[in-house]
Amino acid sequence: VEVVESGGGSVQSGGSLRLSCVCSRSQFYPYAMGWYRQAPGDQRRLVATLTVRNRTEYADSVVGRFTISRDNAQATTSLQMNNLKPEDTAVYYCNARSEDYMINLWGQGTPVVVSS
Repeated sequence: VEVVESGGGSVQSGGSLRLSCVCSRSQFYPYAMGWYRQAPGDQRRLVATLTVRNRTEYADSVVGRFTISRDNAQATTSLQMNNLKPEDTAVYYCNARSEDYMINLWGQGTPVVVSS
């Protein structure tokens, strides 16, 4: 497994969680690392991504609540999630990719459950 997430769990509405991800593929320095989520019965959707050029992209629903960061040297990324809502409940997947998408790696996912 070349991408491993950690930090998921259960929290009440309004609470916080921090997800972390490590990409361990040898000699691969991801152009972009990010987080996607998949709720039951829904497709996998973008949450946040961050490139080596510090370009970020967030889903509208998480702006102002979630913050993505990364350590380029260590090929790690984190997602700080504040003011969580029940609609944030999903399995969260970490992604690490090259600029041309020739390398596009996914973790196995970590569940986040937000109760009201």
